[in-house]
Amino acid sequence: MKIYTKTGDKGTTALFGGTRVPKHHIRIESYGTVDELNSHIGLIRDQDTGAHTANILSRIQDRLFTIGSTLATDPEKQKLKNGKDRLNIPKISNEDIELLEKEMDKMNEDLPEMTHFILPGGHQSVSFCHIARCVCRRAERLATALYEIEAFDEAVLQYLNRLSDYLFVLARMLSKRLQAEEVKWIPEKS
Repeated sequence: MKIYTKTGDKGTTALFGGTRVPKHHIRIESYGTVDELNSHIGLIRDQDTGAHTANILSRIQDRLFTIGSTLATDPEKQKLKNGKDRLNIPKISNEDIELLEKEMDKMNEDLPEMTHFILPGGHQSVSFCHIARCVCRRAERLATALYEIEAFDEAVLQYLNRLSDYLFVLARMLSKRLQAEEVKWIPEKS
């Protein structure tokens, strides 16, 4: 299989279902940002996060491929002529969202209470989490903008929202594990 097709040389790309749209279309921006997020999650997974966290991150990456596929599908072509879904993959489920919530709850049990905003940084692995959190928030903003134009499975929005929270808590957990200082943001007095 060739990687290059030359079909996008004039600034358009095909969605699942064959519809061609400009490469700057909000749908392309949405799933492209999810793809970017997935790469950042891979970078976090490459750190020494422990086996359990690495497994959760792999699961998240799988779910992000599902989200990207959902966003890359033309809503008018979601169903095949035989009535079956074009995408023959599991959808984002309540269990996927609950997994993130349970993981956050478990990590939070061992973390000090937050009394201030925290400046990103302290250790490279922690910074990777914060970068991924920011990319996740951008993916969520783009997906919500797309959702207003062409609705899709609402669980996608819920998952992205919860994932950014998970990445924040993961950053805090890694700070503690790596004995990195969490620097509180205390505004300067004017």
